[in-house]
Amino acid sequence: MKKKLLTLTILLVLVLAGCVKTKSEVESEGKEEDGKGGLNEKVQIEVLGMGSGEEDLNIVRDQLIKNGFDVKLNIQPDYGTFSAQKDAGNFDLALSSWTTVTGNPDYAVRALFKTDGANSLVEDAIVDELIDQASSETADEYTKTYKQLEQQLVTEKAFIAPLYNSYKAQGVNKEVLNPDTVRLSKSRAIAWETIDFKDAAKRTTEPLVTQQAIGDLTSLDPIKGNDGSINTLNTNMYVRLVNLTDEDEVVSDGSLSYNHAMAEGNSDYYFILRDDINFASISNEKAIDTGERVGAEDVVFSLERAKDKDSVPDHRTYSLHERIKSAEIVTDLTELKNAKQSGSEETILETLENGLDTKLSGVVESKTKADNSKGNYQVVKVTTTEPFPQVLNYLAHQSAGIVSEKQVKSINTYDVASFNLDKDIPYGDQRTVTEGATYNNHLYASGPYILVKKNDYQADFVKNPGYRTGSDFEPKISNITVRFIDDSDSALSALRNGEIHLFNGVPETKYDLVEADDNLLLQKSDSNAVTYLQFNTAGRKVSESENLRKAVLFSINQDEFLNYYQGNKKKAYSTVSPLVDTGNELVADSDKVKEFLEAYRKE
Repeated sequence: MKKKLLTLTILLVLVLAGCVKTKSEVESEGKEEDGKGGLNEKVQIEVLGMGSGEEDLNIVRDQLIKNGFDVKLNIQPDYGTFSAQKDAGNFDLALSSWTTVTGNPDYAVRALFKTDGANSLVEDAIVDELIDQASSETADEYTKTYKQLEQQLVTEKAFIAPLYNSYKAQGVNKEVLNPDTVRLSKSRAIAWETIDFKDAAKRTTEPLVTQQAIGDLTSLDPIKGNDGSINTLNTNMYVRLVNLTDEDEVVSDGSLSYNHAMAEGNSDYYFILRDDINFASISNEKAIDTGERVGAEDVVFSLERAKDKDSVPDHRTYSLHERIKSAEIVTDLTELKNAKQSGSEETILETLENGLDTKLSGVVESKTKADNSKGNYQVVKVTTTEPFPQVLNYLAHQSAGIVSEKQVKSINTYDVASFNLDKDIPYGDQRTVTEGATYNNHLYASGPYILVKKNDYQADFVKNPGYRTGSDFEPKISNITVRFIDDSDSALSALRNGEIHLFNGVPETKYDLVEADDNLLLQKSDSNAVTYLQFNTAGRKVSESENLRKAVLFSINQDEFLNYYQGNKKKAYSTVSPLVDTGNELVADSDKVKEFLEAYRKE
């Protein structure tokens, strides 16, 4: 009995002794309790993303774990739930992506990183200043400024951690279509008017069948939407003052203008209009030439409403055009003779007349009096609130499509302030083109095609009979069918089965399937799409600590992403990377990670 009592006493002493903590152990625990990670504890990081980006999330997780982080993945099934989690602040890092559809770097940064940007989590005076400075500079000048912006955004503050720049790819049925006529642009939506069948005899007898993922259309009024449901459709339904080439150069080709010019000071922009485009409408499900010319009056009306956020309810694109101060019709030829082109001794008149068959003898105010063959032209002048050369890129965007002043005013008779969707039918409402009781097509198209009708499965378009007839820009194919296929695997299957002729958006992991099919051609080009990690800038430890953000930044190894995607990605430093070669490059560095983590723990 005494032996047992002695044994219990010894065990109790040992247990009590085990509960005694040294001074260093107490200090170490104190560090762990602040959440920064003690000597043996990893710093916790929560990464938010969607299931569609799971491969990227797994690579990020592995890289962070390798560099001493404890990673929690918060994977949401769709964009709606992802956005809800992001809005609630339930993340340290959010897997994000951005595509600059206007081809200019201002679009790549303003909404994302300026303090008052629509999608910005960043608030930094230097970033704001550099964005505004670059916007006032020409392409020859702004490279240095965007380099400084990237360094402030990434190098100095680590507001984002870049992952990669994607390619853009589409599959073409080369047995049906002539691949040489199918464009793949870096920024702009695909242009339908150039596409032709391999057998030209099919132009009027068979439709071109293409696809898009979203069938619920935001609006066929170009200023009321900027998303995947309508970008391609409105691009082909409404002509613009200028266009983008496949390499993002601003040109007048295929637009409403013969030529355009920027005046000294970079605030005044002139456009000389052509007189061979009429609005199309739909009657008995057939396209008709209304006989109404697309003119300067319609341009002024379209741009004034584009820049005015109160011109329509739920205006979704006004921020692209808010730096347009005014749009007006030039009525004095002397103005064109006296004004000089920016960076040149050439006058605006000389620039606008370049290549014209008939020189200007007069400028007219009314489109009914324009007759280019006699030298009577309409000229539109756009003035910006400050010097802003990149306004031209925004004028090439689908939201700057030219609508009919007469038609839109006749439809939009409601009061904007008291607009009621249940009783008011605005111009471009998809209900007016949807098969069924609500069908009442009121569209007036200024572009090469017009939408006839849609249902849950497809949308049917026909060529505008009053668009550039007899020219190289007259649409080749009379009918276009856009199938709504939301799953990329199903879209690829439809392409391979011959159900569709064109699939824009082939995933990188499916390139080999297209290339192995004898009937298909894979077209691939650079794009302006960048994937990056966005730091939470409010309410989290990463929000307050540059050291912690930089530790994450230098954990990212872009080579591993390139290897995973078999070279079908490129390195990026910011959303500007595809547009401006700044020379900046992110290089993973585990020593810097340790250095910044140590500095973070000492904060």
